[in-house]
Amino acid sequence: MRRHILCLGDSNTHGYCADPADGADGALRRFNEAERWPCLLQKALGEGYLVIEEGMSGRTTVFDDPVEEGLSALAHLRPILKSHRPIHLLVVMLGTNDAKERFATNPHVIGRGMERLVQQAMVTDCWGGEKPNILIVAPKTIEPGVHTSPVAHEMGPRCVEITRGLAPVYHEVAVRNSCHFLDANTLGLTCNQIDFMHLTRAAHARLAAALAELIPTLFPE
Repeated sequence: MRRHILCLGDSNTHGYCADPADGADGALRRFNEAERWPCLLQKALGEGYLVIEEGMSGRTTVFDDPVEEGLSALAHLRPILKSHRPIHLLVVMLGTNDAKERFATNPHVIGRGMERLVQQAMVTDCWGGEKPNILIVAPKTIEPGVHTSPVAHEMGPRCVEITRGLAPVYHEVAVRNSCHFLDANTLGLTCNQIDFMHLTRAAHARLAAALAELIPTLFPE
């Protein structure tokens, strides 16, 4: 059996394309299979791996959205993991939506949400008899241009500051829970110049390349 890599994330895993000029299928507002990072990761890793896309726009770590239902990853985590078992590596990149003004959070609280999420994953019967294997990815920080963008009111005045604080908090969560960690802000990723929070096509390729180099090192010999 191939190694199953489950990529759990939000719109930047789903492949939302805020700039129609940046994607081959711009009218669909989603990067296609030749552009979005989980698909590029599959191509780079090869036939020994099965990369499973589990991205959804608006998804949070644990917070129930009062405006749109069904967006808490925690609420759906168990069936997601069990439906794709065995899981050999869970890649979690979440936290951007947790910074929305309506959740009234801060990096510490979002970190608690991430910790609760990974701890639930660890006790879910999905690992095929092996130890839980989880990579926490701190998402690309929202850029300041968001404050004058069409999503300014949705995200609120503190979203940039909040997302800037996630990487050190997530690193602490990873250490405490024996998870792997990657800070996407170290990879030179770019956001589009429309909403300043969704990755460009070039950034998807860069993220996929970094993960393709890292992931084969995350399995026991």
